[in-house]
Parts: sequence; structure tokens; C-alpha cells
Amino acid sequence: MKTVGIIAEYNPFHNGHAYQIAKARELTGADHVVAVMSGNFAQRGQPAVMEKSLRVKAALLCGVDVVIELPVHYATASAEYFASGAAALLDRLGVIDCLCFGSECGDIERLSNLTDALLTEDETFKAALKSGVKEGISYPQARNNALCARFPQLMPELPLLKHPNNILGLEYLKALKKRNSSIRPYTVSRMGAGYHDKCLDNPYSSALAIRENLAAGKEIHSIKKQVPPAVYEVMSCHYQKNFPILPEDFSLPLGCKLIQETAKDFSIYFDIDDCFSDRLQKFLPAYTDYHSFCQQLKTKNITYTKVSRSLLHILLNIYQADMNTYCTEDYVYYARILGFRKEAAPLLSAMKTNTSVPLLTKLADAGYRITSANGQKMLEQDIQASHIYALSICHKFHQDFQNEYQKQLIIL
Repeated sequence: MKTVGIIAEYNPFHNGHAYQIAKARELTGADHVVAVMSGNFAQRGQPAVMEKSLRVKAALLCGVDVVIELPVHYATASAEYFASGAAALLDRLGVIDCLCFGSECGDIERLSNLTDALLTEDETFKAALKSGVKEGISYPQARNNALCARFPQLMPELPLLKHPNNILGLEYLKALKKRNSSIRPYTVSRMGAGYHDKCLDNPYSSALAIRENLAAGKEIHSIKKQVPPAVYEVMSCHYQKNFPILPEDFSLPLGCKLIQETAKDFSIYFDIDDCFSDRLQKFLPAYTDYHSFCQQLKTKNITYTKVSRSLLHILLNIYQADMNTYCTEDYVYYARILGFRKEAAPLLSAMKTNTSVPLLTKLADAGYRITSANGQKMLEQDIQASHIYALSICHKFHQDFQNEYQKQLIIL
């Protein structure tokens, strides 16, 4: 039995995702596909447009056998932490043979060679990188300059670092190599529209284009050609009943949280330094809503996404000290299964036998399955984040509150 892992957000699930799953099976000869998927909040520092159970169902309908939740600490983090947490989770399941990810490059050898250089972060490289950031250059450009200085032979490959899926793919490769993992990586060329493309004139449109179309309040049939038929059916049943959820839906709770924190140092939260903490304090009196505040806080070398992610860490109580501890203790303490296909029973049995972390299918069992205090704390923060998201659905669509402890596994 051969199993391929995929790391995804499915925010929302579209034709490109279905293509990747099919190509992953073809490239690797895998019998099963396991997806590690972000929960209700995403890596760009925003809420997922659809709550996780709907996205799980979409994935299972389109070729995934088992969906496991990526803890919120990594799901809302920068590429390095996102990739490291997800790779650790796949590795510790003990049954994953391959990892398949999408990239603009589509060449695993080129990406792997660049990864080897990125892992050679000696003092010369670190000094050049630090100097560039100090001068006000954005981090990606400073890293490129440092790489050119340290590895001039890599200059022809550096354009790869301009594309978001390549960057994330490189982080996956770095994470696997750092772990000395036996998981073999594969990459699939990204189909159709680019990651940042906002047009819907392509059957393989970007998730961003689909989200923005939904955010604009257009009819659901406007995205019919961009998603698989089974996914469109799910979306049609739930549109304007419990999705779309947008960043603006968290403007009030974020504002309340920021006001309550005025006497504190924001640098206690993950990935917020003293300078950004001071900037937050300075602009806080002008706060009106999530989006406008992100626009106010961004600078030449602090991107909108970085700002949004930082604000989300504050809202969700994701602390720097906790992240330091979790990363030191190998990132994950459990694997929470959100859904599976009945045909995947042999794979689930193999997971139970080979995993080095507890498999959770019922939150009620977590108390005795997770023996680590830090593991319990991580799960509690996952649950709290889901409840904050659930409250936004209640408020926006006048639905009953969905308690995370009462949610059922999605089984198809």
C-alpha cells in the first residue's frame, strides 16, 4: 500500500486542486491520498471562506481518502512554519511514502538543488540577509541578494523565488531534509491562472479569484466552471447560509481584542517584533475595521499579508513562547482526523499501527489520548479558534452555534 500526502487549504476547493490530486496519484502510483488541511483560518492571515467541514467534504468527494487538520499555529504562520508543521504531521503518521505539491516551476530537481543552498545558511549569508533587512529591503529581496553574494552560481535559479508556490515548495523540501525524512517529494506544475490572478475566465482559476468573486456578493453560479460539479453542489447548498466568511466579519472581535490589550506589549504574540508592536500602539486609535487597519499598518518592507497574519495571531491568542515550545518539541502532539472515505479503512488501520502521535477522531477522547500538557494546550487553542469562527457564522447568517465537541466526522 502506497500513500501520498498533500498539504492544502482548499480555500475553496477548485479544479486545480482536483487536477493536483489526480496527478499526485499518477506520478507516485499511490493507492491512497492523505491531505493535511488548514482548519478555519488560513496562511494569508484571514479566515477560510468556507468552514472546514465543507472543505473536508469537497476534498473527499474529489479524490482525497483522509483529511487531517493542520493545527492553527502552523495554518496561520509564514511559509517556513506552515511547511514545517505540516511536514512533521505527515512524517509522524508513519505511513506517508511521498509528498506531492504544486509549483510554478514543475521541476523537482531544480527546486531540490536550490533547497540545498537555502539550507546552507552560514554566517556570511546570515550577515548579508540581516544587513539587507536593516536597510529597509523587503525580506524576499534581501534573501535573494544574500544568496547571490554567497552562491553566485545560483543566480539563474533565483527567479524561482518570485513565485509563491515555488517558495512554499522549497519550504516543504527544506522541512523534509531537516527531518531526514524518508518521504519522497514530487511536484506538479501549476495549471491555468497564477496564484495572484483575479480573473475568472479560466477553468483553472485561482482560489483568490473565486474568493473575491464570492466576497463581491455575486451569484454562486458565477463560479460554476471553476469548481468540480460535486463541489459546486456542496457550495450551492450552503451559499449565504454559512458562507462566505470574510475578514471584515472579524472586525469587531479584533477591535475589542486590540483595545483590551493596550496596556500590554504586542510582541508577546507570535511573529510580532518590538517595532511592529509600537506601530500597532501608534495606529490603534484610528482602528475601524480589519482591512483598513491592515492597509494603515503595512509599510515598504512589511506586507499586507504579514500584517494580517500578525493581527490574526493576536485575535486567536497565538503566543511566541508557545510556538517556540511547540517547534522545539517536534511541532505536533496529535493528528486530528476530520474526515475519511470508507474505502480508506486499511489506511486508517496502518496509521493506528505506525503513527508516533495519537490519532483523534473524537475530541472527547483527547483528555486521555494526549498525555502532554503542551499538546493539550495546542488542542485547546485549535478548539478556541474554531469557536471564534463559529461565532462569526452565527452572527452573520443567524445560525445555531456549532460546538466543536459536538461535530461529527465527515465519512463518505
